Amino acid sequence: MIINTELLDNLTEQAKASPRLRMNLDLRNTSNDQSQRMLNALEPGTVMPIHRHRNSSETVVVLRGKVKWLYYNDKCEITDSILVEADGNIQGLCVPVGQWHSLECLESGSVILECKDGAWEPMNEEDILKHE
Repeated sequence: MIINTELLDNLTEQAKASPRLRMNLDLRNTSNDQSQRMLNALEPGTVMPIHRHRNSSETVVVLRGKVKWLYYNDKCEITDSILVEADGNIQGLCVPVGQWHSLECLESGSVILECKDGAWEPMNEEDILKHE
């Protein structure tokens, strides 16, 4: 597979058409791969719940566009906000294991590359932080 403008444009169009305003493309060779690699096309207004990964760090690189990455404490309070953009000073980051986080898409056509350790697992309720 080649990751090029045509692929990113196609994924972006799918995200725009999706009720969730995002669309991902699995980059693993098979569903049995022991890693997670995906492209995630995001549009402004997409809702990413505050969540954590208890068994993996997460590496994110913005290939196109701009997002605001948000870190939280256990009380649902923002502890850090980082502007991550393809053409900016910060193009990517590594989220520590267990860190509560979310993002806000700031630019239409944004696409990020996400990588995590281990096979994909659905998110558990205890890994989603709810506002009280």
